Amino acid sequence: MYDYVLNELPEIIESHFPVNGKRAISGHSMGGHGALMVAIRNPERYTSTSAFSPISNPVNCPWGQKAFKAYLGKDKALWNQYDASVLMRNAQKQVPALVDQGLDDDFLTRELKPESLEAAAESNGYPLELRQHAGYDHSYYFISSFIEDHLRFHAGFLKKI
Repeated sequence: MYDYVLNELPEIIESHFPVNGKRAISGHSMGGHGALMVAIRNPERYTSTSAFSPISNPVNCPWGQKAFKAYLGKDKALWNQYDASVLMRNAQKQVPALVDQGLDDDFLTRELKPESLEAAAESNGYPLELRQHAGYDHSYYFISSFIEDHLRFHAGFLKKI
């Protein structure tokens, strides 16, 4: 999936649509983590990144540990190369990031851990805007409530020369 999102999908889009070569990336939940991770690992390829309810620190949550073990094996040092919080803490080049999180999300404490991402950003001066919203959960209603903000966020960076 990493190679598909990083290379194959952009090639398909760029061969069929009149785009200018600038890219932004966004996702929800594990896809939100993926968007953050791909952008942080490849800052030269993205103008901005955003996520809704991302799994922020998968090396330290049950979902992430299960997925990393299945896809990457038991070597936890390898896992760090794909963890958004670890990558953000150590990033040399930075991609502006916007994250929205619902505070009534059933997965907030056990799986999502936005405080890990926030701490990583603060430790490295990483340009992260983390917004937390009371009354919202993990649903598509949450996404539909704030998607325009994400599109405007990305548009601001995509328009820059």
